[in-house]
Amino acid sequence: MMDQYVVIGKFIATFGIKGDLVLQHHLGDGIDTESLKTVFIEEKSGKFMPYFIAAVKNKNAEEALVQLEGVDAPEKAKPFLRKQVWLPEQEVKTQAAKHAPISLLGFMVYDEKKMLGKVLEVIEQPMQVLLRIDYEGKEVFVPLNESTLIKIEHKKEKITVQLPEGLLDIYIN
Repeated sequence: MMDQYVVIGKFIATFGIKGDLVLQHHLGDGIDTESLKTVFIEEKSGKFMPYFIAAVKNKNAEEALVQLEGVDAPEKAKPFLRKQVWLPEQEVKTQAAKHAPISLLGFMVYDEKKMLGKVLEVIEQPMQVLLRIDYEGKEVFVPLNESTLIKIEHKKEKITVQLPEGLLDIYIN
């Protein structure tokens, strides 16, 4: 099976004189620096290039300093700026903090009792989180906010929502 890749953040700046890159990420409590060995950058649509990590250090909960192998000067790091950073979906599940929205990847979404579909992507916005799911062969965006979220069951990987009237009809019809 081909790996599904997920955007975890992007390189936003260079740092220091050794070519370190500042990775702004959505993983929550920082990165597990021991287990992160490779990141991926999408070179062409659907084509992911692996970059091996020489060193990684958490700067804070949302940022890490990453040194890629072979990138040992700020000039070599500059082409990576503003590039999105991807990880295989399974690795995201191990890296993401339980409270981070990205940890909901792969959960099943239910509207009250009816199963809608599996979370394929988590999109963080200022006032809400959008979950992209596949519902009856159609791409549907489910808003997660105070008025729609009923509960999240981490052990069962289940999200229960109460969708606004007619939301699914927009996608189906």
